[in-house]
Amino acid sequence: MLLVNNPGDWGHVYAPLRHAAWHGCTPTDLVFPFFLFVVGVSIALGIVPRLEQGADPRALHRAIVSRGLRIVAAGLLLHLVAWWAYDQPHYRPWGVLQRIGLCFLIAAPLAMHLGARAQWAWIAGLLLGYWLLLAPGGYAPFDNLADRIDTALFAPLLYRYDPVTGTGHDPEGLVSTLPAVATALLGVRAGDWLRRGRIRRLLLAALAMLGIGALWSLAMPVNKALWTSSYALWTGGWAALALALAHVLVDRRGWPAPGRSFGVNAIAAYAGSALMVYLLAATGAWGVLYQHGFADWMAPRFGPTLPSLAFALAFVALWWGIVRVMDRRGWYLKI
Repeated sequence: MLLVNNPGDWGHVYAPLRHAAWHGCTPTDLVFPFFLFVVGVSIALGIVPRLEQGADPRALHRAIVSRGLRIVAAGLLLHLVAWWAYDQPHYRPWGVLQRIGLCFLIAAPLAMHLGARAQWAWIAGLLLGYWLLLAPGGYAPFDNLADRIDTALFAPLLYRYDPVTGTGHDPEGLVSTLPAVATALLGVRAGDWLRRGRIRRLLLAALAMLGIGALWSLAMPVNKALWTSSYALWTGGWAALALALAHVLVDRRGWPAPGRSFGVNAIAAYAGSALMVYLLAATGAWGVLYQHGFADWMAPRFGPTLPSLAFALAFVALWWGIVRVMDRRGWYLKI
């Protein structure tokens, strides 16, 4: 997220580091669903075992509600700062952390109290139901039912809103959060297989999700902005493959885990880096740093795209250093 969200120049970004314009899936479109998938994995590895070990369900529910609401509140606060930093005409209540918090609030209790078959039933119901909801009206931007409902409920407080036509769209809106819950539940199932050492089943499920997602895309296009059902399965399949690969290489073969420092301080990295961007942008320092530190000397030699990428990589490296220091000193930001 840090890499794809912070290029030096949005006008010169390599294609794989851009979201698909509408239908389709680039490597960048895998980032957010991977994050939500891992939320589900963490539920299976961190919450469900505590219930099985005799933890008080009411205490777990209170902890889930408290944590989920804090994640949502953190997202709302970040957007408040962004509203101020970029002098936006409207405050936007929807966002990445808000969706993560809502999915966690729904998926965690389901994982606690439902067996595997019931969880699969929820996944199927959410994905099939979303398909049936959107299919009659099609998937065109602004005209699809998800956008129309979000616009009716929340306009003009959306990512995009045209006051002339009265149409809007938010990629993290309310309606498209429904299939995103299914993504988190797919992570729950993957986490349960991982916990029980059923890696073969995890791999087979990953291939099945990829195959079904590809076939479903013939009727319901893969679309991150709408979080279509085919997109949820397609990205869930890649996430399951990545999880299995990481388990085999890191847990079983002892390969180093270079992303660990980011993982144990994910909220600190995401929220902290966002605040840094907003403050630098508000003061004008962001453009100055990019122009004088990268573009002025790199663009004449290598073209405008490489300095934009180099700036993003430098930003990631800066925060990698920050979270590594935090990890070594035992500083962990939990919400």
